Amino acid sequence: MNSETMDRIDAILHQAPVVPVLAVADADDAIPLAETLVAAGLPVLEITLRTPAALEVIRRMRTVPGAIVGAGTVLTPADLAAVQDAGAAFAISPGGSDALYAAAKTAAIPLLPGIATASELMRGLEHGWTRFKFFPAEASGGVAALKAFAGPFAQVKFCPTGGIDAAKAPGYLALPNVITVGGSWMAPGEALKARDWAAIGALAEAAARR
Repeated sequence: MNSETMDRIDAILHQAPVVPVLAVADADDAIPLAETLVAAGLPVLEITLRTPAALEVIRRMRTVPGAIVGAGTVLTPADLAAVQDAGAAFAISPGGSDALYAAAKTAAIPLLPGIATASELMRGLEHGWTRFKFFPAEASGGVAALKAFAGPFAQVKFCPTGGIDAAKAPGYLALPNVITVGGSWMAPGEALKARDWAAIGALAEAAARR
């Protein structure tokens, strides 16, 4: 990761305290969902590659003014190329392989790789990265683990994701090595299925105030 790439990731992650992590099954929900979240103050959106509609969702969401749309669950160089072609502004992976790191070095969009352990973090540092997704955050030690990482890895900053809800988010955001947190609590599955944009908007507004 060169300094320009790190600056690009920082600029994206600093836009809001929470990044909604979204698995959207119906591409027709893309625009109203993005409009709802952006209006609530959460412009950075992670669309996970967990549904067949994901790439089309990215294509549609990126047309919404103010939306900064990225892709999550990027596992391979082919995934990275696909989300880049779909117009994603960034990519997030739950882990980091040598092949994915290599592909990311020449990609047009920045990658935020995932780590859960000190060894994985050191591997990422060897590849030149200093910004990581901490995943799965709660299962991997949560706030206590990130506090421990701060000593030997003072140059590293994180976006923790996984098991974080509205009650737990403030504890993470209070840490100096956390830029933002990822979570899905502001777009619960039932509300998304019902297209209850008002409920999602209210939850997102509360998240944006953290």
